[in-house]
Amino acid sequence: MLSKYISLDQAIYDYILASSLRESHVLAQLRAETAALPMAVMQIAPEQGQFMALLVKLMGAKRALEVGVYTGYSALAVAEALPDEGLLVACDINAETTAIAQRYWQTAGVAHKIDLRLAPATQTLQALLDDGQAGSFDFAFIDADKTTYSDYYELCLALLRPGGLIVVDNVLWGGAVLEPSSNDADTQAIQLFNTQLKDDLRVDLSLLPLADGLSLLRKR
Repeated sequence: MLSKYISLDQAIYDYILASSLRESHVLAQLRAETAALPMAVMQIAPEQGQFMALLVKLMGAKRALEVGVYTGYSALAVAEALPDEGLLVACDINAETTAIAQRYWQTAGVAHKIDLRLAPATQTLQALLDDGQAGSFDFAFIDADKTTYSDYYELCLALLRPGGLIVVDNVLWGGAVLEPSSNDADTQAIQLFNTQLKDDLRVDLSLLPLADGLSLLRKR
């Protein structure tokens, strides 16, 4: 089976970016600024952002959700792919990092598409459900605290229309998912989350070895 895959060393990765990355100037600037931050590892890979933008365009998505904004790279990639009348509800709790995000969203001319809500994401998503918006979103991206992944997933699934897509980041967790006796709460949460997804017949599932692992879940 492994013969189907090549080793992704730095040279091959650089080739992938050089041969296929179509990053806007604003996205590139945001990625560079974020790279200098202490928690830069939280930013998604650029090819991952481009992949999600492609998915949004393929779906013709107009309404999207994001759980975990950080400095706004993924939100910017998705917002650029949405039509001008599109909407991305972006959930985060950090006013400092999302201030960076808002600056770049404004520069890119997509701020009018993004509704940033600074509150625990479970509260924001539940409020959308309480407002009668169940089944009204096309796309969701989950990339926040791992111990709450299952809650985020259930709320996003309720908000998605049939045929809608949830994308979940960090599902390989740097390979730590292979540690059966791990005492780390985040690792345990992702292991349990992946196990639950395997048997969840409400969705079609594909786990891709992209960046730190990306699960695609299409609501049936």
